[in-house]
Formats: sequence, C-alpha cells, structure tokens
Amino acid sequence: MGLAAKIEVFHKERITPSSPTPHHLRVFSLSTFDQFSPAIYFPLILFYPNNSDIPEVNNIDPQCLVVERTKLLKKSLSETLSRFYPFAGRIQDHASVCCNDKGAMFLEAQVNCPISRALDKPDLGFVKELVPNLQSTEGDTGHDLLLVQANFFECGGIAIGFNVSHKIIDAFTLSTFLNSWSATSHGLQLPPHQYVAAASRFPPLDLFKPPPPFVKIAKERCRTRRLLFESSKIESLKAEAASAAVQNPSRVEVVSALIWKCAMKASTANSDSARPPSSAWLQTVNMRKILGQPSAENLMGNLLGFFAAISMKGASEGDLQGLVAAMRKGYEELKVKYGANGVGVDDVSKLLKEYGEVLQRDDIECYCSTSWCRLPFFETNFGWGKPLMSSPAIEEIKNLTTLMDTSDGRGIEARLTLKEEDMAIFEINEELLAYASLNPLSYS
Repeated sequence: MGLAAKIEVFHKERITPSSPTPHHLRVFSLSTFDQFSPAIYFPLILFYPNNSDIPEVNNIDPQCLVVERTKLLKKSLSETLSRFYPFAGRIQDHASVCCNDKGAMFLEAQVNCPISRALDKPDLGFVKELVPNLQSTEGDTGHDLLLVQANFFECGGIAIGFNVSHKIIDAFTLSTFLNSWSATSHGLQLPPHQYVAAASRFPPLDLFKPPPPFVKIAKERCRTRRLLFESSKIESLKAEAASAAVQNPSRVEVVSALIWKCAMKASTANSDSARPPSSAWLQTVNMRKILGQPSAENLMGNLLGFFAAISMKGASEGDLQGLVAAMRKGYEELKVKYGANGVGVDDVSKLLKEYGEVLQRDDIECYCSTSWCRLPFFETNFGWGKPLMSSPAIEEIKNLTTLMDTSDGRGIEARLTLKEEDMAIFEINEELLAYASLNPLSYS
C-alpha cells in the first residue's frame, strides 16, 4: 500500500437493542463449549465495491449515500441485537453473560483511496486497519462482544469489518447473525428471539477458574501468507490424493493435506534438537453436524470440536494420500464417538480437554486448522449487492491455517501463519506452487 492510504475513524457510538431484553433472559448461560473456547477475538471483513447498477448510487450525492447507508446499518443492527441479545451483553463470570443491553460498538471510518487499493493489491497491514481496534484482546469481563467498523472508500465502496468475541460466537453463529442482520435491512419480519443457547443442551460446568487457553499468540517471529487454490487446481489435487482408503476426498481435505505436507517439509529442513519428531493436524469441526440431534443445527454459540491426525516427520511427508486418509480416519472416529444420542457435558469436556492436552505435548508439532467453507458469508447483502469477498485478518497465531470459500464457492483461499524460517522454505515449495497462487494480487 502507498503511504498516502489512510483510514480515519471519525465517529464511534454504541448500538443498543431496539427493544429491551426481557428480565427472564437477562442471564445467559455459557455452554460447556463456550467455557473451553479461548478468550480471544476473531476478525472478518466484507467488501462491497461501488455498484453502478444500483439506481441509488447514481441518483444520490455520495455524502448523502454514506449517511443513508450508515443509518440503515445502525437501525437494522439495533433490531438484530434484540434477537441476538447476548451480543449486546457482557461476560460476567466463567458461566454466564449479563444481557444488560450495553450494546455493540459501531465505528465509522473514511478511507482516502478507492476500494480497489484494498482488493487488487491487498496488504495485510492495511487490511487489518479496516477491523475495529481492541483496547484488549483478552476477552476480560466488561468488554464488548461485538465491534463493527463501516469503512467508506472515496469511490463509494464499503468494507465492513468485525471483531467478535470467540467466547460466545463461532463462525457458524456469526454467519447466522450476519444473514439475520442483512435480512432485517431489507425489512423482512423475523422471529423475536433467534438465539437458541447451546447451554440448553450442554450446560456450563461448575468451574472455579477457566481452563488453560487452547491457542497462544505467537511469541516467535512469524509470517502470514495467503494461498489461492482455484477450483481446477483442486480437482487435480483430488485426483492425486484419492486412494482406496478415501476414494472421493473433499476440497478441504486435499488442500489441508497439501499445506500440512509442505509445512512439515519446511519444519524438517529447519530441524534441530528442539523440534518434535511427530506432527499433528488439529482440525476444528462444527459439532452441529456431528451431534446426532436435528435440533443441534439451530444452537448458537460455540459448538466446535476437533480431531487430530498424526504423522511422523519424514515417514509420511511425501504421501499426500496417507495424510488425507489420516484426516478422514480422524473425522470418522469423531462422528462415531460423538454422533450418537446421549452425548453429554462430560463427553464434551473430555473431548476439549484432550484437544488442550495434544497442544501442550512437547513431542508433537501441532498445526491447527479451521474451515469457514460452506458458511454463507457471501450472502450478506444489505441492499447494495453481495460482498466481493470476505477475509479474516488473522492474528499471528503460529501454525494456524484458516480456509474460506472463494466467491464462486468452488475454490479455496487459505491463510497460513508459520515461523519466519519455516515460511521462507514453505513459500518456495514447488509442489505447493503447482496448485496454489501465493499472495495473489486480487481476491476472488
């Protein structure tokens, strides 16, 4: 980005629910999943280029258009917070949210460049400024659970940035919230309370202190890179990764396996006595699709489980099929173990404790991955078209991969953070570059 590009926040206010939360809903219980979720925030950005096909763009003064769109966003957000009332509250202890209608922080910012500067040559440092800044990212009591920043570019384009507490919100819950918000902006009538608490099925544990965090912000020097896997390349990768064990691997499996394979090779090349001999791919999973109950699909909050695929460094680094098979085996075992009726709080607690224990092991180098694929972020239309792309601006959490759909729903964009010395080798891996574009010049 050029030095002239500047993002200036010119207004802040707190958006409160349009109607007060009823007294009997004022205390919102965290679920077992919520309690184990890390007290961090995760970001999202939705880009809306100026759409000249929308009549209002051509018939209204640009400044008036900013005012009208801001009013629409604030009004519909207020109405949506009445349905997702915990988002306007504050975490008060390790077991509940005080739904006191304090509201969500809403920032307005002016960007003195066209939106193409953010889309055509995306710079991670600049993109992060489109997300609301946090005074603290530790998720302590009293902090906002939802922050929104509407960024208005000089060309008329808009980027809406979010910072969201992972303590009560996962990607599925956020996408549900955003689609409810965009539907409200079109005047659609929705049920008064859409938030079905996961605690109704998985009530909180009687904890006196929170469990140890699952992820830690990297202390080492790290680098984050974007990787674009086009649909045609993914099909070729599927053909190479298919085997008797997994005849029809998924997009996420083959992309994950290739990233894991190349990351292990980079780690091995930099090996010293301090490097663990084994490697694990820890894949977070939306447990709504695992739990053997139809009602689980509607639960809000965090419902994230995981499975682990283990590989000895050097033994399987060249075996893409073996890595895919290990991932599929881990997923199928998770389904068998937790897909039956009767899974309870103790089972969930055990699963999540196991996740933390794997991360703490000294003999395994862990790579954590989360997939937002198939979540309907691209359907978030406030009246000026669907977003061109959505982009999580990731904190530098070492060995973390985030996968997202491209706008056509067939490709995958990955963001990966590795130690500097590992990334230097990873990003020149010829096999990787045969399937992925590194730091592409534009979003898809």
